Amino acid sequence: MLRPRTLPHDPVDSRQFEVAVRRLADSLDFGQRDSVFHGAGLEYVQSRPYVAGDAVKFIDWKVSARLGKLYVKEFRETKQIPLYLLLDTSASMCVTSRTLSKYAWAVRIATGIGLAAQSSVTPVGLLGCGAREMHVRPTLSRNIVMEWAHQLRRHDFTEQTSLARRARELAPSLAQRTTVVVLSDLHDPDAIPALQVLAQRHDCVVLHLEDPAEQGLRGAGIIRGVEAESGRGFVGFGGSRAIDASGWRSELSRFGIDYLRLRTDEPILGKLTYFLKNRGFASRSAR
Repeated sequence: MLRPRTLPHDPVDSRQFEVAVRRLADSLDFGQRDSVFHGAGLEYVQSRPYVAGDAVKFIDWKVSARLGKLYVKEFRETKQIPLYLLLDTSASMCVTSRTLSKYAWAVRIATGIGLAAQSSVTPVGLLGCGAREMHVRPTLSRNIVMEWAHQLRRHDFTEQTSLARRARELAPSLAQRTTVVVLSDLHDPDAIPALQVLAQRHDCVVLHLEDPAEQGLRGAGIIRGVEAESGRGFVGFGGSRAIDASGWRSELSRFGIDYLRLRTDEPILGKLTYFLKNRGFASRSAR
């Protein structure tokens, strides 16, 4: 029976980890004028008729199509829009064919984003989406962010996913518009519908982490394996995708959710930084 090779999810020590995540936070430049979350403190108020000179990116296409003429969305500024990080801590995140697993990257990225967001006075919260009860309310304390980061570095590799359930539980508890960043391999089949509901009121981003082994084992023929979280056996064919993510981007974008796939065998930091800095405002306001 073929079993994926599992490795320690992060081979560095605590000091090296902190250096890595602080460098990541610095590279995002959240506190600069081109902050990743610049504009996230805007809340939709109403739509009005288009006037020459209005920015095209603010056009309300749904209202315009219904009424037969152009309308644009108006917004008002709100203060301290919180950021929630939904981090998948399930077993499948730890199964890896690389030195750094999906889980190790997710912890690093979540910590870096959290520290960077706090530099622009954005409160940061965390919700663990596995078996552990880990929920940290939005805070501006960098010490709290580093505390939960070090807790997350310890993992027993046996957790089942709870991404969909946690997303549904979080939605009614958010009293104001919130930016939600999901870090997951999206192995939970109910995750996408749950996130689509969450995105109806909130600004959502999905960072989809993927190991190259999930693209299939070339030349392996017929293989038998065990699903990491449920322990259920399965039969597959070498070269076939273990997870088919081909339609996920379009499914998420229909609800205004920004999506980025991050493969652990490819450079991640440059792609992540570019994606976050170039998120279109139109996708966040097209509700």
